[in-house]
Amino acid sequence: MIKIPKNMEVVALQLPSAKRYQANLDTLLSYLHTYQDKDIIIAPEVYLTAYDYEHLSTAAKFSAKALKTLKQVVDEQIVVITLILEDGDEFVNQAVVIHKHKVMHKQDKVKLFKLGDEDIYLTAGKEKKIKPFEIEGVTYALLICFELRFKDLWKQIEGVDVVLIPARWGLLRKGHLEILSRALAVMNQCYVLLSNSSDADMASSSAIIAPTGNVVMDDKKEVVEGVVDFREIKKMRRYIVMD
Repeated sequence: MIKIPKNMEVVALQLPSAKRYQANLDTLLSYLHTYQDKDIIIAPEVYLTAYDYEHLSTAAKFSAKALKTLKQVVDEQIVVITLILEDGDEFVNQAVVIHKHKVMHKQDKVKLFKLGDEDIYLTAGKEKKIKPFEIEGVTYALLICFELRFKDLWKQIEGVDVVLIPARWGLLRKGHLEILSRALAVMNQCYVLLSNSSDADMASSSAIIAPTGNVVMDDKKEVVEGVVDFREIKKMRRYIVMD
């Protein structure tokens, strides 16, 4: 029987994407080394390449190689990132959860953001793939950026311990991101780990949000650190019974 830890130390990165893909990968690898004692590290959506529509094929090839590198490097940690990848003749934005040198979960972005032309260049995933998954006794779910807005998807992930949200959410809708991510934590009585881009036109707002609604957030930092306390989850679910 797998024993769930009392807590997990977690990091939500809040980084800008440089134009040079390799520079982004080097930065990510540096943070993985610096914070190798942390249990979970989540990076912003498509951090390595951003949405480089003019060079999608190049971005996808780089991302595939980067994934191989990350699988070699990531051991005891859980690392979460999304990548532009090729799927046959199409391109997808795929979230991967890496642990002990393996991809433990992968999930293509389902809700493509039309204001950002994602629907023109990328192929959407299947909604049924958005579902809970387990790693060493802890249940997780993953929503990619815009997917946070859809209440039907919240229903599909009810009851998990931790929701992972890699995002590239625009500055103009910063308030929406903060309200929705906090509401999800409170509604689901879980932790939400949000990692958003800090590009100039992005919202930052990376956060670790407790089931109480308490938020650890600092837009001035590239690294937001916090703790997932499983006792808090149990306490909230025992105190406020949702049935």
